[in-house]
Amino acid sequence: QVQLVETGGGLVQAGGSLRLTCTASGRTFSRYAMAWFRQAPGKEREFVAAIACTGDNTQYLGSVKGRFTISRDNTKSTAFLQMNSLKPEDTAVYYCATHSAIICANVYTNRPYDLWGQGTQVTVSS
Repeated sequence: QVQLVETGGGLVQAGGSLRLTCTASGRTFSRYAMAWFRQAPGKEREFVAAIACTGDNTQYLGSVKGRFTISRDNTKSTAFLQMNSLKPEDTAVYYCATHSAIICANVYTNRPYDLWGQGTQVTVSS
């Protein structure tokens, strides 16, 4: 059974940084693209960033480009989201996600991510 566990959320002042970690278990991590999504109160869940299975291609939501960096360590079955220059509008629950059955999906895929972690809260104060 595949399990995704996010850690690293917290409360930070605007302009600060946080690093989220997603630890996966239950299958070969390196065969699957990974992504981060977020959901703010009263809003739809939105895509934040994705990284290819090999780590050589990434995609970002426009509003986080240049501030957030997605990465992965396939030797440790872990994905990361480094968030710098945080803004109050980045406040949300952040989720990592992957595909259950699509091997090495393109980061621009429209195929929905269907395996999710439990989420970690990020709160940015002004």
